[in-house]
Amino acid sequence: MDEERGAAAAAAAADEIRRLPAEVNWEMLDKSRFFVLGAALFSGVSAALYPAVVVKTHLQVAPPPQAAAATVRAILCRDGLRGFYRGFGASLAGTVPARALYMAALEATKSSVGPAAVRLGVSEPAASAVASAAAGVSAAVAAQVVWTPVDVVSQRLMVQTGAACRYAGGADAFRKILAADGVRGLYRGFGLSIITYAPSNAVWWASYAMAQRLAWRVVGADRSESYPALMAVQGASAAVAGGAAALVTMPLDTVKTRLQVMETDGMAARPTLGSTMRGLLKEGGWAACYRGLGPRWGSMSLSAATMVTTYEVLKRLSAKEGSLG
Repeated sequence: MDEERGAAAAAAAADEIRRLPAEVNWEMLDKSRFFVLGAALFSGVSAALYPAVVVKTHLQVAPPPQAAAATVRAILCRDGLRGFYRGFGASLAGTVPARALYMAALEATKSSVGPAAVRLGVSEPAASAVASAAAGVSAAVAAQVVWTPVDVVSQRLMVQTGAACRYAGGADAFRKILAADGVRGLYRGFGLSIITYAPSNAVWWASYAMAQRLAWRVVGADRSESYPALMAVQGASAAVAGGAAALVTMPLDTVKTRLQVMETDGMAARPTLGSTMRGLLKEGGWAACYRGLGPRWGSMSLSAATMVTTYEVLKRLSAKEGSLG
């Protein structure tokens, strides 16, 4: 009897997945169209969300605690709207290769791990979650090879003020960091970035896959053919997953940001993970680790919803002729 109930549950789960919107996998994509369109779409999304990243970075590195609204006013008074886009050129230059690596690793891993898990006897819902988690880890690791130097350069530019501008631009910052600290300086915080983003991506993509299935149960899988319903479910699922990931990874992100923007001069010892964490806790206790949570929560939730809906549209626009049936 138990075996019959188990078989019936597995069959019901498989039927539920088959009724969901068709997944556009790696083999179905026109790769050149995928990367060209992806570069354009994600550059636009990055430009829209960049001011929130600037505010979050200022809050994380400012010694006395500040309110987000006060930080916004200070940036406006000091630099005008331009202040919200300090370092954007450097960030944008890294967006295209980093996103390309991220998307390639994500789709390739998901397309190989999912079927392999099913062949090993894992149920389709579980295989989907495992494939999404593995894809998130591989994508995060691949993208950080590019993103860490870009983060170091762009964050240095974000927090410098008009009265004390050490860098003339992204290229100048790159040269000076390289001269002062070598390649190691450009990859400061790389290990912490992997520790932060690999588990975060694994949880995010697995949560996103599960949230979608739960949402379709509420909305009704028969409405998956409706484009507005599809976008709404994907966007809401992504926003929930993004907000949760922001809360969990906030302390590590604050330490990483501090570590990346700290200057080293002359005989001063290079900042380490331990010294940065001790300084942060001494400054404001555990609450200091959550400075900038509001902007980061909002940015990651909005970014997740925007990025995922954009990404799903991108995959459908990039699908080979006839591959969607």
